[in-house]
Amino acid sequence: MKPLASAPTRDVARELARKYSTMTHDELDILESILVPLKYAKGEMILAEGSICRNIYYVEKGMVRQFYFKNDKQLTEHIAVEGNIVMCIESLFREEPTHLQIEALEQTIVYCLPKQRLEEVALHNVNIQILYRKILEESLILSQVHADLVRFETAQDRYRKMCKLAPQVIRRAPLVYIASYLQMTPETLSRVRSSTLI
Repeated sequence: MKPLASAPTRDVARELARKYSTMTHDELDILESILVPLKYAKGEMILAEGSICRNIYYVEKGMVRQFYFKNDKQLTEHIAVEGNIVMCIESLFREEPTHLQIEALEQTIVYCLPKQRLEEVALHNVNIQILYRKILEESLILSQVHADLVRFETAQDRYRKMCKLAPQVIRRAPLVYIASYLQMTPETLSRVRSSTLI
């Protein structure tokens, strides 16, 4: 497998600005200066249980999953691909060890936005402040969407909605993790997939 080449940090800063907030050249310079690229092999842990989450992670290439253990079973909380953000929000803000873990499901490059540096620069740059707020808003909305999905939707509707919201995840993630994310057994997911025409 060829090693992944990361995009220039400037391109990632531009992509974040395009997605979350317009920025001046000076603000792009500042955002670029705090981004930290990290590469992970498939199966490597980005954040382990018991660690403190100090970064917001932007997935530039690859795929990651966020999961936790309950009764010795792994439960998938979130799966992120290129252009997605991932973080352990409670650990990030309370600065306490997390029960959640983040693992690379493919060869992956993430760009870290260290919370401390992001907050320092956001104090003096309104557009970086907006970017920070919008990233947090997006994360909270995704959590709510997932909670509502498993609370209110049938297995079939959960799968259909995920196909619409996250087609890359459906195509690339192992079925066992998709089933866990949708809170169904792999057998149920297989039945739903075979009876669903997307």
